[in-house]
Amino acid sequence: MQYFIQQLINGLTLGSIYGLIAIGYTMVYGIIGMINFAHGDIFMIGAFTALIVFLILSAIFYSVPVVVALLIMMVVAMIMTSLYNWTIEKVAYRPLRGSFRLAPLITAIGMSIALSNFVQVTQGPRNKPIPPLVTDVYNVYGISISLKQIVIAVVTIVLLTLFWYLVNKTSLGRAQRACEQDRKMAALLGVDVDRTISITFIMGASLAAVAGTLFLMYYGVVAFSDGFVPGVKAFTAAVLGGIGSIPGAVLGGLLIGLIESLWSAYFSIDYKDVAAFSILAIVLIFLPSGLLGRPEVEKV
Repeated sequence: MQYFIQQLINGLTLGSIYGLIAIGYTMVYGIIGMINFAHGDIFMIGAFTALIVFLILSAIFYSVPVVVALLIMMVVAMIMTSLYNWTIEKVAYRPLRGSFRLAPLITAIGMSIALSNFVQVTQGPRNKPIPPLVTDVYNVYGISISLKQIVIAVVTIVLLTLFWYLVNKTSLGRAQRACEQDRKMAALLGVDVDRTISITFIMGASLAAVAGTLFLMYYGVVAFSDGFVPGVKAFTAAVLGGIGSIPGAVLGGLLIGLIESLWSAYFSIDYKDVAAFSILAIVLIFLPSGLLGRPEVEKV
């Protein structure tokens, strides 16, 4: 039983990171109906930015409190990824917004490849390690809970609550929901559609940067290829939870993390990805809109 609970905790920790990335996918899709396949690479750039900031802080200051270092790493990573995502939306996606649906998809895949290769050229192909930032581990009834896992859980809960409030209780959220329902009508009613979409991309990038910083803190290493697999799994989590639903994205991320952790613990680790995608297929057969998604209503 202790082993099972331990794997549950590990799965929820991993799923929290997936959930933070998945929110970016679901927000962009909810407003403009496009899958930003470069979002996983934005997450990877956030992790690299956090690494670079840590190295700069270590070189300038003899000793920096871990909390201060993590906050600075997170803030700078959020700023840098927001600039990247804002530029991508403005240069690559906005001109294609009214074109046939395949063009933005191909462009998004191209941007993903471009960002991955850019980081590979500038940072090198090798894994980049970082010294352990948080090492405290608590033993509760034979179950090990690290401070890193607690930090990830708390940050995820706080950000989910904050974004739920922004989307449901603020004027920005009302503009986003109006654009989600009908962009043309929202524009006629005075909503700045371009600005709203740009802010949505910035919000998604900020969450990806936080996830990248937490990923770096948790695993202690990052590589230029780390955007692909977490990005695909986060997209899977968004679809599983119901793409377009922020709580659904987090729920899907937690489920993917739990499936991977439990499958690796009790079965072969080689097939953990197969298990996750199999569960996705089964859920979509019976719930095509995902667990918390709403059926798409075709406008006539």
